[in-house]
Amino acid sequence: MTTRASSNLATVPGITVGHWTHPSGRTGCTVVLGPKGGMRAAAARRGRATGTRELDALDPRHLVGHADALLLTGGSAYGLGAADGVMAWLRARGRGFPVREGLVVPIVPAAVIFDLGAGMPDQVWPGPDGAAAACDAAAVEIAEGSVGVGAGATIGKAAGIVRAMKSGLGTWAARGGEVVVGALVVVNAVGDVRDEHGSIIAGARSDTGGFLDAQRYLAEGGAMFGGGEAPRSHNTTLGVVVTNAALTKIELEGLAGAAADALARCITPFATAFDGDIVFAASTAAVPPASPLHAEALAALAVPEAVRRAVRLARGVPGLPGLADPPSRS
Repeated sequence: MTTRASSNLATVPGITVGHWTHPSGRTGCTVVLGPKGGMRAAAARRGRATGTRELDALDPRHLVGHADALLLTGGSAYGLGAADGVMAWLRARGRGFPVREGLVVPIVPAAVIFDLGAGMPDQVWPGPDGAAAACDAAAVEIAEGSVGVGAGATIGKAAGIVRAMKSGLGTWAARGGEVVVGALVVVNAVGDVRDEHGSIIAGARSDTGGFLDAQRYLAEGGAMFGGGEAPRSHNTTLGVVVTNAALTKIELEGLAGAAADALARCITPFATAFDGDIVFAASTAAVPPASPLHAEALAALAVPEAVRRAVRLARGVPGLPGLADPPSRS
């Protein structure tokens, strides 16, 4: 069961979001579609184990000035091929970078989480057909929790997958005057998620029924991934922030960085050597911001709420409990 937020990434006019979830329920992808004509976009790469496609197009010095869609997908590097489905969907509608009469090249930056082996056959990952289906499903209502790219997400793996919990995808938005910033985050981190008071709400579980505190565990010399054979690549938090504020690509790099900083305040540890953390920032350039920090301040409000919704709305699977699981009956 997933829920829908009344305040989400698509609160920004012109933005729609669609999911595709594999029938196994253990992997999927999520597409963020921009308005016709695309959106300015940039990215902040914080993790050191990233898997991406078309990130070069987001450089402020690049010839291409827009992105038509953003893809977040499971399947590690295998999942990057799903972007072909988004490109085909956009091309059929004449949306993309114009090359010549009748020919466009859709610009679809993409990033992956590693969810191979999350209780499913390793050969399963999103492909072009799934991504095209996500485009067909794109709407302003956005399902959250264990859906789309969040289907295979887990949290709290610093001491091994046996102590981890199920995570997922969350979204929220913040408004200041006419400016809106929407955030969408899939949390698949090594570390734990903390609430606004600094208390852990999801993460590595202790033997006593509480939380281990991954940051403290590692600081005290705890064995990485519990010292077992747990794969070291089952991690990555991906974020998207979109605003209607008219920002340049350089300013959008700053917005992506501010959103990544917000992630670091509620996920501990964040952007480790075993995380592929990336944040995309995009603008529909509809209204002027009140100041250079207007959108960044709103991102600092929206991103943490999206993170907490990602774990609070996730349903567990065998061996990986989720906060949205129904109460057990004794």
